Amino acid sequence: MTQPTYQQLLRDSGLERIDAQVLLLHVCQQSRAWLIGHGDDSAAPEHIAAFTELAGRRRAGEPVAYLVGTREFFGRDFQVTPAVLIPRPDTELLVETALELAGPGGRVVDLGTGSGCIPVTLKLERPDLTVSAVDLSLEALAVARRNAATLGADVRFLQSDWYAALTGETFELIVSNPPYIEQHDPHLAQGDLRFEPRSALTDEGDGLVHLRRIIAGARTHLVAGGWLLLEHGFDQGAACRALLHEAGFSQIATRRDLGSNDRVTLGMIGPELVHPEDCRG
Repeated sequence: MTQPTYQQLLRDSGLERIDAQVLLLHVCQQSRAWLIGHGDDSAAPEHIAAFTELAGRRRAGEPVAYLVGTREFFGRDFQVTPAVLIPRPDTELLVETALELAGPGGRVVDLGTGSGCIPVTLKLERPDLTVSAVDLSLEALAVARRNAATLGADVRFLQSDWYAALTGETFELIVSNPPYIEQHDPHLAQGDLRFEPRSALTDEGDGLVHLRRIIAGARTHLVAGGWLLLEHGFDQGAACRALLHEAGFSQIATRRDLGSNDRVTLGMIGPELVHPEDCRG
């Protein structure tokens, strides 16, 4: 029986071509340039078997990032497992905004770090920053630490339920991409979201539960003039602005992602909201 070519494997996979290419190149451990030159070659039996297995899992809905174990973020490859949310391009806006607002030598903390893509990127882009990150999940922290080690980023990681492990610490910048999907949102049962950790997606409430907690606790951990940056859903910009206003933040603004959706809301804390007693252990 004639072996199929690599191009035939792609055509017959039943997948979108980009997904099929990523999986095939992962199996072959080759680049797209290699595929251009070898696409009409007969596929090796071991490649056929491995690709067929992965293609079947993809057709069943498993995210490509989990199948290959990595996802690109800010031009770098980050390891991902089903223990962490898959990094998304929209979150690059959060990083870009943080890089813009972080002063020289500033202290930054990422709340709910997941894969660690946010703090690792901040440290690599701005080595002058002192970067910390927390997550409640030990499995997620293990992934984040591996990414930091692999990419050479000096980031401190702590297990913490939001601010719980940060008693007495203050920062110039707090960033977070918390779970913000409303518990009954139908998207939770669709596409890649079906395979991602539910606790990283939804607060099992109205979508604002964790955003409220982060905003409420920020005063204790921001220095005067410090910024809080929050990623949120496309329809939560107004709610986040209102919550920041109620908490006394100033210079409140919402920035839009490449799809023109509200995505990152930020606010600055003034000296009148910072009290020494708030920072005591």
